[in-house]
Amino acid sequence: MRFQEFEKVMSRHRMNRYLMACAGQSRKAMTLYRLNLRLSQEMFTIISCFEVALRNAIDTHYLQNLGTDWLRTAARPGGIFDHPNFRLTKSAINDAVADLGVHYTHGKLVAELGFGFWRYLFAQRQYTVCGRTLLRIFPAKPLSSTTIQYNQSFVFNQLAQINEIRNRIAHHEPICFLPGQIVKNTVFARQHYGFILQFFQWMTIDEAALLYGLDHINRVCADIDNL
Repeated sequence: MRFQEFEKVMSRHRMNRYLMACAGQSRKAMTLYRLNLRLSQEMFTIISCFEVALRNAIDTHYLQNLGTDWLRTAARPGGIFDHPNFRLTKSAINDAVADLGVHYTHGKLVAELGFGFWRYLFAQRQYTVCGRTLLRIFPAKPLSSTTIQYNQSFVFNQLAQINEIRNRIAHHEPICFLPGQIVKNTVFARQHYGFILQFFQWMTIDEAALLYGLDHINRVCADIDNL
């Protein structure tokens, strides 16, 4: 396809950034656009695996510490999330329960709740009201030091960055540039990929085995870097 046709489909506004990053070389710009799509697909696959692993680890932990059906119980009147400080957390649970209706099971509720919900269980108030035990899902997490605290806030903030790139991909925003710049660069993608691998390792999950045949992030990043 000629660049003019490609640009007509994708829009001049969208393609202008790729064209500028490739010094006006139209064929190279189309290649970069396609490579960004590949990188986005690869990254979303890795994030999806991580999201499932994280929510299952959290659920297993709280099933043991807060009891069976802990989510729905926490959102009921008198439950630990039945307080104005947890309005959004409570609403997310109750809305999901309502959407499931007669098909409700605890497992379906766990799958229904989004990445942001699970991330916010590491927010200070949620972490505290649930017993301040959730960091135990990371048995291989490094010990804190005077220079860095590997506490619940650290986890919360790193999960926010993973959520950020997840949302960029979901909204078809590029991840092959330096943030806020028209410069082809894979540092942003590689950094967030590293965050995910770190969390897998902290959970003592063999990420290489789990992602076997799925993980081509470094290869696609190299293709972008070498373009």
